[in-house]
Amino acid sequence: MDCLKVLYIDPGTGGMLFTILFGLFGVVVFAFRTIVMKVKFRASGGKASRINDQKIPIAVYTDHKRYWNVFEPLLDEFEKRHQKVVYLTGSEDDPVFGRNYEYITGRFIGEGNKGFSKLNLLDASVVVSSTPSLDVFQWKRSKNVDYYIHIPHAPNDITLYRMFGIDHYDAVILSGSYQEKEVRQLEELRGYPPKDIALCGIPFMDRMKQRLETSEELPPHERTVLLAPSWGESSILSKYGEPFIDALINTGYRIIVRPHPQSFSAEKDLMDRLMAKYSDTSKVTWNRDSDNFEVLRQSDILISDFSGVMFDFSLVFDKPVIYTRSFFDVSPYDASWIDDELWMYRILPSIGLELTDENIGDIKQLIDRCIEDPSFSEGRDKARSETWVHMGEGAKRSVDFIMEKYNEVTVRNDGKENGSASSKRRSKDISLKGA
Repeated sequence: MDCLKVLYIDPGTGGMLFTILFGLFGVVVFAFRTIVMKVKFRASGGKASRINDQKIPIAVYTDHKRYWNVFEPLLDEFEKRHQKVVYLTGSEDDPVFGRNYEYITGRFIGEGNKGFSKLNLLDASVVVSSTPSLDVFQWKRSKNVDYYIHIPHAPNDITLYRMFGIDHYDAVILSGSYQEKEVRQLEELRGYPPKDIALCGIPFMDRMKQRLETSEELPPHERTVLLAPSWGESSILSKYGEPFIDALINTGYRIIVRPHPQSFSAEKDLMDRLMAKYSDTSKVTWNRDSDNFEVLRQSDILISDFSGVMFDFSLVFDKPVIYTRSFFDVSPYDASWIDDELWMYRILPSIGLELTDENIGDIKQLIDRCIEDPSFSEGRDKARSETWVHMGEGAKRSVDFIMEKYNEVTVRNDGKENGSASSKRRSKDISLKGA
């Protein structure tokens, strides 16, 4: 029995160790693949695997088309400034290919490891991305990229990425001072030098707000509840499943379920079972639109867990939320390194009500109170002031920062080239004198 106690590892630590071991295995396998690719690259004279024939000034990378809303405002701003940008995407049907840009070039680089293989050999001055875990697993910093900038795709805690999510970026574009504090805490704890931080705002929420302001007013409609959880073992659908959907149906309200896109691959059996059981569209509507604007606009209240969509919904559309928090395990996330309570959990009681095991049977009363209680409107104003700086200016300020860093890199590289050329000339003069 004592031996068993010694060997016992709690679930959180065990999960973390498994993640690290799996990551190490992936790194070894991927390192071997990269070596093979580099050999092929050199054997082909550097032509077969190159994404570009010359150094890309600014590259924007997205691993999936669902993040188009994050980058569209930035690309439009680059286009307006006549700045050439290469948009690298892991989706063959990315919306960028349907846009008539003059200065933005879209390139499909493949999904998963295929895309990372090309990114690892990328030749660019600046890379901008919302994809975390740079230089942690498969995606490695390219020796031919001078500067990496991260832009989040949710307006909440920057520590809600899987562990080491932003550690190896050179800069982060943020929207609230509490996020900057979180970044600095992680850097101090891990002994990393401070990265550049720019508080620029939230370009995609600015765009969503503009879109809402120009939309037609919604006609009178039945009370509509949107269930839009995240994915994984801690999500609402995994924890509560069918009993919760039944309780929502029993409210008599219109129910829309919008699972996280990752659920359809990572939790396929669960999705197949739920969608088969609740196929009657008079009771439940399943939403899988790539653009979530209309479903958010048409809903009166959102129920979610730890998904960033809660803040899109409450801060842009000015509507209340019902949230869960009791079973969210922070151990795999950067948040587990920081003792302070997540900003998300500090602010959520101001903008909605918590769903618990004890009150789940009173879901109709929770919905009605959230919608009808005016105090939550004041809470949403507070949240906006803390996590949405420079409202309406996010794209301009973000591109200003990116261009500032691009110019710095260009000047630095020009200095290196001139220094190298001068050194070569001096060597040549010395050799001539010696002759």
